[in-house]
Amino acid sequence: MAPPAQSAEQMMRRDRASEALGMTVVTSEPGHSVVTMIVRDDMLNGYAITHGGLVFALADTAFAIACNDSDQVTVAAGAEITFLKPTELGQLLTATAVLRSRSGRSGIYDVQVTDADGQVVAEFRGHSRRTNTPIPA
Repeated sequence: MAPPAQSAEQMMRRDRASEALGMTVVTSEPGHSVVTMIVRDDMLNGYAITHGGLVFALADTAFAIACNDSDQVTVAAGAEITFLKPTELGQLLTATAVLRSRSGRSGIYDVQVTDADGQVVAEFRGHSRRTNTPIPA
């Protein structure tokens, strides 16, 4: 079995979407991760607030890092998000993912997205499924 952080690191080296969005991995541990992203002009919707899909993408990346802790690919089986507060241009968003429960190949993870003031802007719950596919070299 690969060391836990190694599988997430391997995945992130190939994650062009998270890279394109300017995400930075702050913490990568089994069952826990922290990822940040600064809201850019091209991330705003028609009301000049952060597009919800991009807040979801930030939370989803933190979720993916937290649940990829073995030598087999783990993917999302489902996820939902609740938006609590809008964010704006220039704000630093932080997604913190935590394992809540795992049974066999299935897991449940909660991700809290906060702004630079520590205010919760979104809550995300992800359901993971470990596959039989080995992590690509």
